Amino acid sequence: MADQDRTTRGRAPALPPVTDRAAFQAELDRLRIREKAHTREGDAIAAARRRLPMVEVAADLELTGPDGPVTLLDAFEGRRQLVAYYFMWHDGHDAAGQCEGCTWVTSQVQELSYLHSRDITYAVFCQGPYGESRRYRDFMGWEVPWYSALPSQDELLTGRRVGMMHIVCYLRDGDRVFETYWTTLRGVEAMDYSYALMDLTVYGRQELWEDSPSGWPAVQGMPVDEVRLRSDGRPIPQWSRLAAGRSDALTPRP
Repeated sequence: MADQDRTTRGRAPALPPVTDRAAFQAELDRLRIREKAHTREGDAIAAARRRLPMVEVAADLELTGPDGPVTLLDAFEGRRQLVAYYFMWHDGHDAAGQCEGCTWVTSQVQELSYLHSRDITYAVFCQGPYGESRRYRDFMGWEVPWYSALPSQDELLTGRRVGMMHIVCYLRDGDRVFETYWTTLRGVEAMDYSYALMDLTVYGRQELWEDSPSGWPAVQGMPVDEVRLRSDGRPIPQWSRLAAGRSDALTPRP
């Protein structure tokens, strides 16, 4: 995988000013006040989210799973709550042509036991056919539950734009299903830890929209309102899969 271009064009990036330990700690202490306020505001928003009303969704809406048709209720796997990620899909494309944003967030959801301990099931509801999309799941080496939402996606995403990434949260009460929350676009960063860690570093995400000092490195080649999640024409994490010898063809070979 080739190195990504930087705005510094081969020059070393700019550096923060150097100071002594006491001055550094004083600046960090001032920032910590804002960080704590940000944390408390996030807690308050989560509390408001828990107090939202809910809307009933037909429990028998059809999905496609590994053994054929299943229902939305089946996707709960007997648990009380379900978090579904609606994966965008580009029909007829091989792995390189699939959504870099959905690949980014789905790559980071691996250990599900903590969710299960709170009676929560996580699953991907792909907005493409089951066979091809499942082959993409296998190419990436993901093990999360995987369904095609195609049979019912207009009903499942009613009032929203089909074809975009979404997180939708559901609650089961017996055999009835309710939608309790949904988000899209940067809201799906809730699934991410790479950006959260980048945000702690001095150079941040290195994206053009960020407010950074002059001379800070930034990934080139994408408009300001987009993120750079590809390298050499394909989603970044695919390169290790190709190096392992996996085929990125998603349609059956004749």
